[in-house]
Amino acid sequence: MDGLREIYTRLKRMIYFILAAFVIGWGFTPYQEVFAGLLIGTLFGIYNMWILVRRMEKFDRAVAEGSKVRSLGTALRFASGVAAVAMALLFAEHIHLISTVIGLMIPYVLLLAERIVYHVKHH
Repeated sequence: MDGLREIYTRLKRMIYFILAAFVIGWGFTPYQEVFAGLLIGTLFGIYNMWILVRRMEKFDRAVAEGSKVRSLGTALRFASGVAAVAMALLFAEHIHLISTVIGLMIPYVLLLAERIVYHVKHH
């Protein structure tokens, strides 16, 4: 099975292409608010994924060393999601709220899809 860092690197590559598509959609379609929300949400979502990967690596080291296990950063990731939604609410005329929430979930949906494809190929 791939390591967490390799999975995260693959996901980042996929997300960069998705972000590029969102930028093109923002620049060349009349749905700028929707694409702005998708961009903001996806950026905060990849930030949340980065926090999770970093905390999981610390968690693995703590378990291997037998030391006390700390939190996985759930509060920080939740606060990041709240910040993305707050930004969408604050700039409601420029950022679509629902697309921001959808953007927050894109990295996790990609992670799920990538893991399903991996298991179908290797089992």
